Amino acid sequence: MSHQSVLRAVDFEKLRALDTCRVSNAIERLDVRLRNEGFIVDTVQCRFPHFTPMLGYAATGRIRTAAPPMTGQRCYYDRLDWWTYVASIPEPRVIVLQDVDHKPGVGAFVGEVHANIGLALNCVGCVTNGAVRDLPVVEALGFHLFAGSVSVSHSYAHITEFGEPVEIGGLKIRPGDLLHGDRHGVLTIPAEIGADIPAEVAKMSAEERELIEFCRSPQFSLEELDRRIRRMPENGGQPWQSSDGKKNR
Repeated sequence: MSHQSVLRAVDFEKLRALDTCRVSNAIERLDVRLRNEGFIVDTVQCRFPHFTPMLGYAATGRIRTAAPPMTGQRCYYDRLDWWTYVASIPEPRVIVLQDVDHKPGVGAFVGEVHANIGLALNCVGCVTNGAVRDLPVVEALGFHLFAGSVSVSHSYAHITEFGEPVEIGGLKIRPGDLLHGDRHGVLTIPAEIGADIPAEVAKMSAEERELIEFCRSPQFSLEELDRRIRRMPENGGQPWQSSDGKKNR
């Protein structure tokens, strides 16, 4: 199993400070994938929307919860091989679990115990189309949860396999993929542009601030708005020159 490149600590921290919408905008501007790819659609909800953004490398697995495992597994967290695999992923880690039952979320795999073990292994959160539980305790731990539902019971939650690509909400996630998530959702960050995103966000933010200031100014007009939007880089435009001779976006 191979992992994607690991970002330098300074680049990682810059990315972690950004909200997911701005990261998504920068990825679109850098044009490395189709705009309808790279993010989870509908399947999961951010359970703690007031948390700062989550950023980490994916440790992937598949689970079932509706029926007992075929092996003699005693409890839902009794899998040292799973935890050993999680520890092999670059830090910090995000646990990513695809519930492959016909009806995902009958039981919850991740709750208080799993979150505490995850934190001990430098995991910062979990993403699953299945269920989670113990929300107040996990919230107090600062452990991110992105989940399809909440369940009162573990039911027969167990790992079926791990270390392979999984798919959640139309997003294929490979072991070692860099995941970014907040109240807006979860997306993957292509390794080849991870270090470029903060600078691109800074440029886009400056352009957006200028456009917003124009919209709030007495000089606002639809004609001028159209000119400015057409000149924006994502529309293939170049800086335009205003009547005072200054170049603007």
